[in-house]
Amino acid sequence: MLDYGKESETVEFKESTGELKEGIKSIASMLNKNKHATLYFGITNKGKAIGQEASDKTLRDISQAISFNIEPAIIPTITALDGPSENLKVIKIEASGSDIPYSAYGQYLIRSADEDKKITREALRKMFIGAGFDFISEIESTRQDLTFEKFTSILVSKGYHVFSTSSLVKAKGLKNSEGKYNIMAFILSDQSNVSIKVVRFVGTDKTSMSQRTEFGNQCLLFALQQAMDYVETLNETNVDLGKGDGRRDKHLFDTESFEEAWKNACVHNSWMDMIPPAIYIYSDRIEIVSYGGLPYGLTLDEFYEGTSHPINKALWMIFNSAEYAEQTGHGVPTILSKYGRGAFKISDNYLTVTIPFAFKPTWAFVAEKESESMVLSNGQKAILETLKRNPRMTGDELAKATSLSVSTIKKSMVKLQEMGLIKRAGSKRYGYWILK
Repeated sequence: MLDYGKESETVEFKESTGELKEGIKSIASMLNKNKHATLYFGITNKGKAIGQEASDKTLRDISQAISFNIEPAIIPTITALDGPSENLKVIKIEASGSDIPYSAYGQYLIRSADEDKKITREALRKMFIGAGFDFISEIESTRQDLTFEKFTSILVSKGYHVFSTSSLVKAKGLKNSEGKYNIMAFILSDQSNVSIKVVRFVGTDKTSMSQRTEFGNQCLLFALQQAMDYVETLNETNVDLGKGDGRRDKHLFDTESFEEAWKNACVHNSWMDMIPPAIYIYSDRIEIVSYGGLPYGLTLDEFYEGTSHPINKALWMIFNSAEYAEQTGHGVPTILSKYGRGAFKISDNYLTVTIPFAFKPTWAFVAEKESESMVLSNGQKAILETLKRNPRMTGDELAKATSLSVSTIKKSMVKLQEMGLIKRAGSKRYGYWILK
């Protein structure tokens, strides 16, 4: 018997056309994964040719079933090959197509090794986006009473003439096919409730937060710029007095790399779920996190080469007109040239760019010192817990309840007030403590 090898991500075996429906699903599944599919009838799943009847009617039925049940439609090549006998043939179906995603019998599947698996919601969305469907341009905004004063002011500052709101809406595609404001319009409007956050932490992990600043709840372009300006204020410069070379300034981080990473995070973020990008600042690095991962079909090599594959095409065009994006795709190569591939962490749902610091900044030392001064002793913790239960307790009562001396209670109460953790309200005799 002829041996056809093994099934793979582009090859599927079926013993007969009795499994035609499953075979057609495999074709769609393989096209979704690799844009090419080969299906055989008359072969066992071990790759042994057993053949089957292959009349003109059989081949015609296969062609019609594929045509009727795969969307978008494909044109396969169907061939009857020699089988184990004159009456038993091997039927080979080949198909190619890049108009993903393909469905078979209303189902969306994707190939994984030699299996057909149901496509996740996120992967299906990426396929549609890769095929040119712009979700944020079509999905209706939850609010329709939108204004665009800040967006208009940005465009005017870049030299654009905005004659009216209606002309702006039409030119920038801020309404969907049904004439309703879309998600893109909402995130660019004055009424946007998107929360753009920059969070600073003490140390190198998220154990202790130092500061949380919010630039959102306004036009995305304004929030983007404000966050960028804020981070730039943290970019300290050290003077390196090297031997022979004279004075040399060393910046905490490369401004251009950070700005490219942040602008890309905002424009390529998967805004459909309204999860905004964020900036996290530690004592040794900045992390820029965006939601959505890589676009479907874009390989890592293509990503690192700077291949342009906008997730939100209409939004990307707006960023381009506001000079926050460009067509050269030099953002990723710029970051690579400074920090290498290790700066990028890519998963199915998130893309994180890490910008390491060249040295430990002054503000990190200050934050750590302030954090150390906020560390509470066991006695101070006991006092706070006791006051939570009864904020009107006197010093003597606190001493008895906590098993601490009266002098320790007095010193601790002064310290807790200096730290801003408690505040006295009312008179000394009849007042009470407010815990902050």
